[in-house]
Amino acid sequence: MSTRDRGLAALVALLWGLNFLAVRIGLDHFPPFFLAALRYLLLAVPVILFVPRPKVPLRWLLAYGLGFGALQFGLLFLAIDVGMPTGLSSVVLQAAAPFTVLLGMLLLSERVSGKQIGGVVVAILGLVVIAVDRAQVAALLPLILTLLAALACALGMLAGRLAKPDSPLRFTLWMAVVPPIPLLALSAVMEGPSAGWIALGKSLSLEGLPGLAAMAYIVVLGTVVGSGIWTALLKRYPASIVAPFTMLTPVVGIGAAWIALNETPSALALLGSTVVIGGVLLGTPPRPADVRSPADSETAGKSS
Repeated sequence: MSTRDRGLAALVALLWGLNFLAVRIGLDHFPPFFLAALRYLLLAVPVILFVPRPKVPLRWLLAYGLGFGALQFGLLFLAIDVGMPTGLSSVVLQAAAPFTVLLGMLLLSERVSGKQIGGVVVAILGLVVIAVDRAQVAALLPLILTLLAALACALGMLAGRLAKPDSPLRFTLWMAVVPPIPLLALSAVMEGPSAGWIALGKSLSLEGLPGLAAMAYIVVLGTVVGSGIWTALLKRYPASIVAPFTMLTPVVGIGAAWIALNETPSALALLGSTVVIGGVLLGTPPRPADVRSPADSETAGKSS
């Protein structure tokens, strides 16, 4: 991997790590389900107009969009909104990787190596440490919601594997067409039919500019630029070379929240986070250069 491409991979991790900070700022101005819906709605319109639909069965496109898109980010945004620390959420969302291994084994009868099982066990131990730490200082509901977001991400990635798209990039872009309707429906039921739209109107004022800037970051830098660079790197290198750079994302997420939001993680939380990241790295199987899932163009959490 060239020095330039290493720098690009690190840049993507930086963009995705800062995405969690942008989400936290956005949630100060928008309800969580509406914010998630708006993120995809702003992508869906140009995708429908300018990007050819990928040649995949509709059921897998819908499953990928619902799991990786609507459920993952709807639950994640809700978790952060009800108290999940921003930096810690970037770590816990990495549970999508061991969940994917386990679900692939259970649902798709995929062969799993001893190393992968070891990675899953290590990651689970790290999550237990984080849960113990959270139980001492706060309610566990935000942590549970984040874990459910990681599980939804894993289910979406399995759908992505089964889809076998002709163009992973177009498949990932068209996924954005699926989440807006279910997320807007959830927003109308749980947040009120007008709450999100009122917040959107307020964001056009001087006071609401931080929320608008956060949304622009999430859509343009966090999603379009980050995923675009990532997809380009996966075209040039095996996933086993590129994927480890995603482990920089939670490091950036924790650091950014620490600096900008004064979220100081406890020693136990840092220990658990380190164990989770180590487990994910241990359990991530190398893949040949010509075998990639569309989920490789984004990460579990990896891109919020």
